[in-house]
Amino acid sequence: MKLTFISIIIAIIFIGGSIVFKNKNDSKAGRANNVTIIDGKQIIDLQAKGGYSPRRSIAKAGMPTILIVDTSGTFDCSSAIRIPSLNISRNLPSSGTTEIDLGNPRVGILKGMCSMGMYPFEINFKN
Repeated sequence: MKLTFISIIIAIIFIGGSIVFKNKNDSKAGRANNVTIIDGKQIIDLQAKGGYSPRRSIAKAGMPTILIVDTSGTFDCSSAIRIPSLNISRNLPSSGTTEIDLGNPRVGILKGMCSMGMYPFEINFKN
């Protein structure tokens, strides 16, 4: 009886763990799909609240790119965004969207952060 009970508990732990890890991986994949192309412009959506989501994006290099930052009740340091390599520094509204023109980025990784440098994000521009 004890052996059966222990076997059932172990099976539940393994099955439950696999479901939890599968769902985490699925949600990460879904969040990475934040880049769209509309009328020849690349749009990258970023959520700002307690950091930036997603933290890593992949986009196409060499095309006009707009970063759209969405805030919803954001009152922490992620309400001020910085992209040092492009000399961009913006204060964001506590709720709303802000468009930031990134120009035609070259191949490489564009790094951004909050005003205090606590919450980083990056956009990997590829060919």
